[in-house]
Amino acid sequence: MLYYFLFPLADAWKALNVFRYITFRSIYAAITAFLICLLLGPWIIRTLKKGGVEQAIRQDGPGAHLKKAGTPTMGGLIILPAIFISVGLWARWEQFAVWVTMASMLWFGAVGFWDDFIKFSGKNPKGMSSRLKLALQAVGGVAIMAAVMFRGEGGALAMSINVPFFKSALHLPVWLYFVLGWTVIVGACNGVNFTDGLDGLASGALALVGVTFAIMSYLVAHAKFANYLLVIHVPGGGELTVICSAMVGAVLGFLWFNSHPAEIFMGDTGSLALGGMLGTIAVLIKQELLLFVVGGVFVAETLSVILQVGSYKLTGKRIFKMAPLHHHFELSGWSETKVIIRFWIVAILLAIITLSTLKLR
Repeated sequence: MLYYFLFPLADAWKALNVFRYITFRSIYAAITAFLICLLLGPWIIRTLKKGGVEQAIRQDGPGAHLKKAGTPTMGGLIILPAIFISVGLWARWEQFAVWVTMASMLWFGAVGFWDDFIKFSGKNPKGMSSRLKLALQAVGGVAIMAAVMFRGEGGALAMSINVPFFKSALHLPVWLYFVLGWTVIVGACNGVNFTDGLDGLASGALALVGVTFAIMSYLVAHAKFANYLLVIHVPGGGELTVICSAMVGAVLGFLWFNSHPAEIFMGDTGSLALGGMLGTIAVLIKQELLLFVVGGVFVAETLSVILQVGSYKLTGKRIFKMAPLHHHFELSGWSETKVIIRFWIVAILLAIITLSTLKLR
């Protein structure tokens, strides 16, 4: 919004010319989202506490978690407005990438909110059924992939992806590209959701992935950089840098309240929305496979759940002491803070490896 009001005045006041630069708008999108979270946070936390919106604590989990009873959840109500307002102020809304990413955030956020609402309205403490939740996520993934694939570009770009460590893009059949993109979106959605189990764990990992994807979005949108780095050039993808920056600012602002000991939890409202956003951005910038690298923490958490459930159903035995993976390490004697910091360290290393793939081809 600010771009449309202020940039046209650059002829009269040269200082306003900065609004044409994605880097400038991205920096202030992050700052804006962060400040909005700091302003909204205390009020939303108080409101949720008054409404009795509290996180259910697993009785079979680590004993230290029992003291978290009474902590409000649905922290996505802090994060999502901050992102939406910040993007509204600093992004160029005529870009397709902005619309589809915001639509993704709102859809998956709505699914998460509905799930959280069912839990705390007394209708069902477990929330909506897993089948219904997955079905709604699947619908969102299908709609996003349909929009991305049939928005008018067509040709090789529409069905191409970058492959880490390889120079040439991979051109996929329509059906395979659709399945891959859908899997990335829905998988990211659930991966972030599984990771959101310790104070600040998901928030910190999301911030690192967001910074990495902000850099990637900027590079793939710049024709010279894309050609030099041998990645697919995505015209208009630069505005995703603004969105990624707003997300980073928002999750850092949320981390202000979510750091140990947490004053509020993210809940499905935030985790599903942010995961869906990440998956959508990965598809839009043609870095679907790279999300498995930079989001390795989310991948590990998801695989731990799949392996645990599969092993128990097939053999009656569990592989881990408890899934998702972070609970396994807690029950192995690691303190909650140690688990969080070590997972963050892994996320930092994965971010560095991800950026290194730009040159290691």
